[in-house]
Amino acid sequence: MSKSTRRLKIAFVSVAVALAGLAAAGPAAAAAPAKPAAATAQAQQTAVPVDFVDLPTTALLADGQRHEVTVTYRNDTAADLTVAPQLLVESPDAGPFLAPSDLVVEQRTAHGCWRTVPTASQTGTLFTDLTNARRTLHPGQTLKQVYGVTVTNPEARGTVQPRVALYG
Repeated sequence: MSKSTRRLKIAFVSVAVALAGLAAAGPAAAAAPAKPAAATAQAQQTAVPVDFVDLPTTALLADGQRHEVTVTYRNDTAADLTVAPQLLVESPDAGPFLAPSDLVVEQRTAHGCWRTVPTASQTGTLFTDLTNARRTLHPGQTLKQVYGVTVTNPEARGTVQPRVALYG
């Protein structure tokens, strides 16, 4: 695992924990009836990934064409497993850092259409949201999500890192 990937994982989990805490402390929390501490702890555990499965990386191709990236993961456990596919697009270690406007990320829907997926940026890495990507895989089921990455900035350089977030 590269130093930048490890750094990103730590930063991502830190941000996810902070956002979960802010969401719990917001106006909706004040208006809602109090939940037992055990229920709150369990909800926070399922909101933050406990691990990531990194898949093979590919170079970011700045040729203006859509390049497909497939995220595949099989639940080989005996229990249901909550997972979320994610794409990371890492900038070169020496920069320049990529901006969300440098590329378009799309996701193939169940009907075969392409839907644009917004990306966020942190520490020189663009990433797709995990919250809306979460799903439950039953024992023996396989997750297969196809993304299309189109670089709009011909000067953009980087690496595409598909991965799967695993929840506790």
